Amino acid sequence: MNQLTLANQLTLLRMLLIPAFVIQVLYGRIGWALVTFLTAGITDALDGLIARRAGQKTTLGAWLDPMADKLLLVSAFVVLTVPDSGLHFRIPLWLTILVISRDLAIVLTVAVVNLAIGRKTFVPSLLGKTATAVYIVTCVVVLGANYAGGGEIVVSTAVILSGIITVLSALHYVGHATRVINS
Repeated sequence: MNQLTLANQLTLLRMLLIPAFVIQVLYGRIGWALVTFLTAGITDALDGLIARRAGQKTTLGAWLDPMADKLLLVSAFVVLTVPDSGLHFRIPLWLTILVISRDLAIVLTVAVVNLAIGRKTFVPSLLGKTATAVYIVTCVVVLGANYAGGGEIVVSTAVILSGIITVLSALHYVGHATRVINS
C-alpha cells in the first residue's frame, strides 16, 4: 500500500504549518496565527476521518499523526507561554510544564514497556483524545482572546479544564501501563 496517502499528506501539512504558526505568534500576527492553528486542527480531524473512511490506515500514519499532534501542541503551548511575548493572555507556565511532562511520561513509558517486555500497542484512549481536543480548544481560546482583546473568564476556564484533563489522562495512562506490564 502506498504510504503517502491523502491522510498522511494532511498530517505532513499539519507539521509544515507548525513553524508558520510559531513565527506568526512571535511576530504578533495573532489573527494569522489563529487561522494557521485552526487549519492545523482541521487537518488533525480530517486525516483520521479520511484514513478510517477511505481505508488509508498505514504504519506511517500511525507514527506521524501522534507525532504531529505532539509537535503542534507542544509548540503552541510553549509559544503561548513565553513571557514578554506581547500577548495579553498567555498559557501559565505550570500548565505548559504539566502538559509537556505528561506527554514525555507517556512516550517514555511506551518506550520502556516496548524495550522491557516486547512490542505492545498502546491505542489512544478516550481520555487521551479528549485531552488533545481540550488542548486545541485552549490554544484557540488563548489566541482568540488575544485577537479579540478580551475573554479572561473563558481563558481561565480553558486553562483549568486543561489542567484537570491532563491529570486525569496521566493517571489513566499510568493505570493502563501498569495493567500492560502486569499481564
